[in-house]
Amino acid sequence: MSKRAVVDRLEEHPNLPEVLGVLAQLAHIDDDALTRLAAGWRNTVAVAAARDTALSPDSPLVCEVLAAFDALSALFADDLAGEAPYLVVPAGVAVTALKAVRDAIAAAYARPVLTRVQHAALMAPWRAVYPRPTVDEPDLGPESDQVKALLGLMPLLAGRCHDSSGQALFDALVDRSFADESARADALETAFQAAVLTSRRRVWALVRRSGAEGLSRPCTSCRRGPGPVDRGDRESQRVMALCLDAACALLVADTLPDATTAVLTTPVTELVPLQRRPGAAG
Repeated sequence: MSKRAVVDRLEEHPNLPEVLGVLAQLAHIDDDALTRLAAGWRNTVAVAAARDTALSPDSPLVCEVLAAFDALSALFADDLAGEAPYLVVPAGVAVTALKAVRDAIAAAYARPVLTRVQHAALMAPWRAVYPRPTVDEPDLGPESDQVKALLGLMPLLAGRCHDSSGQALFDALVDRSFADESARADALETAFQAAVLTSRRRVWALVRRSGAEGLSRPCTSCRRGPGPVDRGDRESQRVMALCLDAACALLVADTLPDATTAVLTTPVTELVPLQRRPGAAG
């Protein structure tokens, strides 16, 4: 028998620590963990029934659960496609592993409406790999404050239709986006290879998704413009790429030559100075 759990906001969730622990881990699931998660997943009758309960309309914040599923697919898009030369886990294994991860997300959110046995069944593959949380929040690297500061620009730019400072910054970034495009493309490829070599490519994907969502928010004043970024909005696409390229460069700045980092960050940080971490390389 289903029991309804009314939770209006994530902050009010009675199982918040487990929810946050699972969500924070997503971008840090490595290839070994993927393989182990896939090996541990079984779609038994009991697991399927528990999943149905977890994703029922009575489950708390079920729309957030579905949004987390979408985010998970975006973080592992390369793994699911199975075409990139740097992949070591077969796409079929990744597909199965993400089923185990989705069950863990659903179980964490739905804990108030699940029995102890149902919750344990859905969480079993996850807990076999992660018996306890390993991160409190996604690790954005030693320059995490700067990465967060750049991501924090996106809502300001999204509300530029009612914010003159946001519009001025947006216009300046558009102008900067046309300079040194070839050099930036080469630097971005170098930065991405660094992310692959340091097992940060999924955090890279998280940064880019978070920034895109921030710039696509409706204006808080009019709830309309500028609105979601689409393929026809060339200026917003250019600004978003410029800012997210800088954020991703900062994500792996500890592994890049300073000159490479500067190519990607200077066009943005000259307009929005960021406080450097004490002891950072100059």
